[in-house]
Amino acid sequence: MRILLLIFIAVPLAEVWLLMQVWSAAGGWITVGSVMLTAVIGLALLRRQGLSTLLRVQQRMGKGELPAREMVEGMILAVSGALLLTPGFFTDALGFAGLVPGLRRWIAAGVLRRLPAPVVGGAGFTVTGNGNTLEGEFDREE
Repeated sequence: MRILLLIFIAVPLAEVWLLMQVWSAAGGWITVGSVMLTAVIGLALLRRQGLSTLLRVQQRMGKGELPAREMVEGMILAVSGALLLTPGFFTDALGFAGLVPGLRRWIAAGVLRRLPAPVVGGAGFTVTGNGNTLEGEFDREE
């Protein structure tokens, strides 16, 4: 809880400080324009990568595979989008970091290692080996 409190205090302070530094060095119009430009560019990249991730989810589901990595990447993209919409350079940098495919996959892999085996529709699955094999039981209801 203390970490969240620290984040909610430190991030806005860092944003205000950074905005003031850019404002004093480059001027008001350039600062405001830069913040708006990074939001527009970031959202365009987010849209493209979000659609790509959605297509990968559909492909994996079409093959009968669990798209766990793609779902975690989708959550990272959602957080990145929220950060890009937040005015400021620090949050924009964090948002753009979430749009880097290699970094996003690395973060998603770390998140998946920390999660317990997923439960889907009451059926338990265990991920084995390189993460591409699922073992489990299910009942087909018709």
